[in-house]
Amino acid sequence: MGQVLHGSATTTEAVRRAIQHSQESLRALARRYGINQMAVAKWKKRSSVADLPTGPKEPRSTVLSLEEEAIIVAFRWPPLRRFSRKSHLGRR
Repeated sequence: MGQVLHGSATTTEAVRRAIQHSQESLRALARRYGINQMAVAKWKKRSSVADLPTGPKEPRSTVLSLEEEAIIVAFRWPPLRRFSRKSHLGRR
């Protein structure tokens, strides 16, 4: 079964492993695999060939606590008065 890569991945684990074990220059490896020299340098210094997780280190909940919800409701009260165009034109 094939390896699942994220959308912007340009190398596979096999290529990363070859980069890590190679004695060639960064420029030669970048040219060989068609990637940036910075990407080669990144994989050379890493100890693993696995992609690091992206996103926040500590995911936050999108659910509000009761206290947070009460604060939001308090700021929303009183509700905004909405005027129609007709009611606004008569008052000058």
